[in-house]
Amino acid sequence: MDQFIEFINTIRDFLWDIILIFLLIGTGVFYTIRTKFVQFRYFRKSFKLTFGNIAFFGEKADDEGMTSFQSLMTSIAAQIGTGNLAGVATAMVLGGPGSILWMWISAVLGMAIIYSEATLSQIYRGRRGGQVVGGPVFYIKKAFKGRVGQVMAAMFAVFIILALGFMGNMVQSNSVGNAFEAAFNIPAWLSGLVFGVAGLYVFLGGRQRVAAVTEKVVPTMAVFFSIVSIVVVMINYKAIPEAFKDIFLGAFNPEAVLGGILGVTVRQAMRYGVARGLFTHEAGMGSTPHAHALAKVKHPADQGLVAMMGVFIDTIVLLPMTVLVILTTNSLGAMENGAFLDGIELTQHAYSQTMGAFGYPFIAICVALFAYATCIGWYFFGEANVEYLFGKKAVPMYAVLVAVFMFVGCILKVELVWSLADLFNGFMVIPNVLALLMLHKVIAKHTKEYDQGLPYQPEEDAF
Repeated sequence: MDQFIEFINTIRDFLWDIILIFLLIGTGVFYTIRTKFVQFRYFRKSFKLTFGNIAFFGEKADDEGMTSFQSLMTSIAAQIGTGNLAGVATAMVLGGPGSILWMWISAVLGMAIIYSEATLSQIYRGRRGGQVVGGPVFYIKKAFKGRVGQVMAAMFAVFIILALGFMGNMVQSNSVGNAFEAAFNIPAWLSGLVFGVAGLYVFLGGRQRVAAVTEKVVPTMAVFFSIVSIVVVMINYKAIPEAFKDIFLGAFNPEAVLGGILGVTVRQAMRYGVARGLFTHEAGMGSTPHAHALAKVKHPADQGLVAMMGVFIDTIVLLPMTVLVILTTNSLGAMENGAFLDGIELTQHAYSQTMGAFGYPFIAICVALFAYATCIGWYFFGEANVEYLFGKKAVPMYAVLVAVFMFVGCILKVELVWSLADLFNGFMVIPNVLALLMLHKVIAKHTKEYDQGLPYQPEEDAF
């Protein structure tokens, strides 16, 4: 088994650290130029479209879709996972504080990618059983005609069901089980049972319940986490300048940070920063377009701009909260039993330096909220593809299976599942990004018309 895990990790690392970094960064640069720097030109409007329509009790989602805000919250629910608490800590251990600058760079480029994904998901969508449906499978089939498009769309659907619906949700729940056992001494099986039942409750309620829950849970948990994190950072305010110095200096001269005790190189800072950044905000993975496709907007580009704010909130607003707490409490480089603290253990250690005994329970609660939101979002994305492949009758069985996987994930060691989830996440990117590149003329056309204030004119072969 150890050899098999090592084999999977080798493939995964080659895919994420070499192929996908160049593919996604290249696509981000390409679409930044192709859309004439849309993430900068329309940032103010993106902010206004997002926060000008906030409603915690908005209109109910229906067969025609959901509000733009509900679509965004469903998208952010998937983006804000345990990676914002554990993944960023691992990135700093492996790539030093400088990896955070590369995360931000990947996020800026990712905003152009996700704008394109969301816009295309609005342009190319369809109806099934009287409901509006959408996602990458629809624009993949438009990009690649005939049998090739059908096969690539089906492959994408299988990858996302496995990577997010099953394995992804399993590893999210695993973090919850571990965190609650450490903080409250609650048996992992009990956490898993509650977590699975809570998930199933939302899953069986369809898009209406998904939208209703995410529009309340996501903003609440984001504000709760941000307020506490800001308080911790402000208590250690004297260390803030040094923290930013480490981030910017560490991106280009890692050895000058922390006395070089982490042994990080510039290549490692870039590698882990970009790779973890791409994994965190999910731009290019083809996951969030499932939510953006359902938004009720006047022009596809409107939802593209809203989608950009999701990347900004996740990686440039919320992710630095964990980063600054770790750096201002001088926790990076802390050791236990002769090894550097890593992942969620490093994050818990950092918060406990200021919050004392409350640090561990706080992070446990945040892990539960973040993971729960992510499980809802990932289930929803997988559901769209289950329905695409097998029809609506298969959805209840899929919901039950995901809840079971969430329960099992809490009580098992899931190193292999983590590796497989990462691998299939990488496989998802390839057909999605290739379709984005093939349809660049469509994006450029509709962006130009949007710039000119022209009304939306659907493509001839679009929904």
